[in-house]
Amino acid sequence: MKQDPKKMIVVILFGFFLTCVCADGVADVVLSCTLVEEGMGGGTSFTRTPATLILRDVPVPSDESLETLTPFVPTSIPDPDAILLEVKVSSPEIPNAHLLLHADCNEQEAMCEMSRYAPHGSQESPGSAYFMVSLEVDGVEFGTSLILQTLVVEKDQSTLIQSKLGLPLSRSGTLLSEVIFLVYSHIKSVNAPLRGDVILNCGFKQQEMPLAQEVAVEWRLQHGGKGWKVLEIKTRLDEAAGSAVVHAERIGSSVDASQIVGEGNVSVILTKLKVLDEGNYICTVSIGLFHAQQVIQLQVIQPPHVSLSEEKLVLNTKSSQMLSCYCANYYPLDAQMEWLSRSPADEEPTLLPDQGSLSSHRQHGDGTYSLSSHLSVASDVSPGTVITCRVSHPALQAPLSVSLVVESPEPGSYWWVLGFLVVTLLFIYQVMS
Repeated sequence: MKQDPKKMIVVILFGFFLTCVCADGVADVVLSCTLVEEGMGGGTSFTRTPATLILRDVPVPSDESLETLTPFVPTSIPDPDAILLEVKVSSPEIPNAHLLLHADCNEQEAMCEMSRYAPHGSQESPGSAYFMVSLEVDGVEFGTSLILQTLVVEKDQSTLIQSKLGLPLSRSGTLLSEVIFLVYSHIKSVNAPLRGDVILNCGFKQQEMPLAQEVAVEWRLQHGGKGWKVLEIKTRLDEAAGSAVVHAERIGSSVDASQIVGEGNVSVILTKLKVLDEGNYICTVSIGLFHAQQVIQLQVIQPPHVSLSEEKLVLNTKSSQMLSCYCANYYPLDAQMEWLSRSPADEEPTLLPDQGSLSSHRQHGDGTYSLSSHLSVASDVSPGTVITCRVSHPALQAPLSVSLVVESPEPGSYWWVLGFLVVTLLFIYQVMS
């Protein structure tokens, strides 16, 4: 039978479109979550109710097999007591949301908390509400705070109302919502060297229709029960020249205003780090009536300098000798020192039964520490024995070791010195006479 060429073209184009959709595939992520609400008594009293977060259309990496992923299928009979928050994440897109796809399979705990959110100075419209959702994955550099707004549901006689929240449910029994604003961080924990520089990552995204034309960014540091402002910047998103107003409380801190406008990048740069700079940094981004934040932990590190008190050790067969190992200018405090030995007959070094004595930690003006260990080298140790001081510290990728070899005493050294003196005196006598 002869086919219409126009129909042939339609079929081919339709097939190509389906292929593109699969190549740029999306999947659903269902997360066990907790709804946190303030208790009846207020203050520090909170109630926690099981909830579920359904992220629709999460982009799947090109190397990911879609066959291993299954879409979310709601129950046939909606439950008005269940809290199911359903949200599409395509606009704005949640950065690195694909890390949530296999968190359970990789034995990584996905932490999800949600709470009702009240924008500054606004009132919720009937049938609509705002939620703040915090997401983190244990062991993975992923963290985001979402502000969701529920969508208006056209009510009829069959519309169910969620029993706890008083909000109308969709026909599938979920609270339909959309992401209107989010703050995220790709790097939640950073180690940086003392006196070095570091970038603390933080960014934001919002819907295509801006919530407001001005954005305010604040970085605060919390450590040891105290907190203080590091930097504050306000700028306009309409790229108005010279609109940025910056107040840097910490010398050597900065945020690139052009990155805020162009990419939503509010990362802060800290230069010439000190020990006092470590702690939890809170990145808060405010746009219009909304604000959200991320917490990034900064650990300042400094590897130790390790040395021995002697460059070489000649065996004293009459008495023991003291050998010291110095571990200097390290941070943080956690340092471990060990003594090992390897005799000429051994292939591998072993820990010495007597680990000597440790001094107390000494703290310097820059906040770093020093420690020393003192070992008594016995008079009967075998010549050729290698004595090693090994230091472990969080700033080191592997333990640091320094060693020396116990040398044999020179035979008859006393008589050689005496003979040399006698010859020298005779030579001087001959010259003088």
